[in-house]
Amino acid sequence: MHILITGGAGFIGSHLAEHHLAKGDHVHVVDNLSTGCKENLAQLLGNLKFRFDCADIRIWPELAETISWADRVYHLAAVVGVKKVLEDPVQVMSTNIAGTERVLQAVHRDPWNPEVIITSSSEVYGFNKELPFSERTNLIIPSAGRLRWAYAITKLADEFLGFAYHREHKMDIKVVRLFNTIGPHQTGRYGMVVPSFVKQAVNGKPITVYGDGTQTRSFCDVRDTVVALDLLAGNSEAAGKVVNVGSDREISIKALAELVRERAKSSSKVEFISYNKAYGVEFEDIQRRRPDLSILKNLTGFESKWILEATLDNLITVAEAEKKAKHNA
Repeated sequence: MHILITGGAGFIGSHLAEHHLAKGDHVHVVDNLSTGCKENLAQLLGNLKFRFDCADIRIWPELAETISWADRVYHLAAVVGVKKVLEDPVQVMSTNIAGTERVLQAVHRDPWNPEVIITSSSEVYGFNKELPFSERTNLIIPSAGRLRWAYAITKLADEFLGFAYHREHKMDIKVVRLFNTIGPHQTGRYGMVVPSFVKQAVNGKPITVYGDGTQTRSFCDVRDTVVALDLLAGNSEAAGKVVNVGSDREISIKALAELVRERAKSSSKVEFISYNKAYGVEFEDIQRRRPDLSILKNLTGFESKWILEATLDNLITVAEAEKKAKHNA
């Protein structure tokens, strides 16, 4: 197959590229490296079936030509991370919505009609308290003017763009709502909690929990996530649907900090920091987040292979090796 991945130098996109190359597919990645990192692709650059373009999806001149080449498009290009959203909400809105529309327009204009996966986010569930979050439940987003929700709003707009193009133009589009994906290549640069905790624990620094730590999340290893995305993309019954992708194991952030400390055999203390101090602005957090995975499992039979402890052990081993290499340099 010919695979186009927008935002493919990012955390999830780079793993998708690796996944498809391992299957023998041809992969073309485009990324402007605003939040992605070319180092994520370092091991792929020598592969004759791999191509990388550093470009902004909103103006990339080769988009139409590459769509004509592609059998499948994973659209991941987006500005991500709570801190990045608060720092630059204009870029978030522009990239996340205009980029998606341009991709869909290009697919619509091409007679080839490749499979399209649009990645949305569990953030769109907002303050819904009907756990687990089902694709059929209502979305509860705070009123306008609260920039913390800019990312969720853009992702919801992307979903509706996808559904509109699917309905009006009979395009093969699937929408996935990702739940807290973690794993190798992820950084804590924009507020991602697991890599931040691992780095702090391995280096003996305080593990900083925002808020009181009672908020919960459900973490899925990226190596499971890309398998689920591949299964959904190739499933015609998923066309025109929104599907949760993640793990349904729920853990509090405080318990996560303790688990990381335990697995790393770290002497780090757990410290609690107010949201205002962490982000410098008034901040509203979702208290609990756990997906209903019934639709995903019914469509694909998907089952996770990575439990949280195994992922943490893997990340801790990598962080310890990096620390040792830095010390010996």
